Amino acid sequence: MNPDITTYNTSQALADQAICDLLAQEICMHLPEAENKIWHAHPVWFLDGNPVAGYSKLKGGVRLLFWSGQTFDEPGLKNEGSFKAAEARFATVEQVDLPNLARWLVKARDIQWDYKNIVKRKGKLERLK
Repeated sequence: MNPDITTYNTSQALADQAICDLLAQEICMHLPEAENKIWHAHPVWFLDGNPVAGYSKLKGGVRLLFWSGQTFDEPGLKNEGSFKAAEARFATVEQVDLPNLARWLVKARDIQWDYKNIVKRKGKLERLK
């Protein structure tokens, strides 16, 4: 894992750090081929340069974001923004459901929209997988 992500996680309050550490561990385990780095100030995992999963600290906890999550057809994810992203939010580490997270991460690999070229396509998303 990118050391900048470890630095990000350890900069959080202890409860949020536990959530961030668990998410990072699970994402790395389920998406071992993904590049990970701090992108727009938050940990993000990329497959072939396309962002697929990441998390960020918000006021009420930690938000886990899947860039193509609206097409996962998962009741545990809520739509986020005007593109295809969906999120789950966690206030405690106990709220992270590991079987759900594992399933979402498989879908993050298998269902992707092309965010990498969204600027070139003037805001239009195309399905990759």
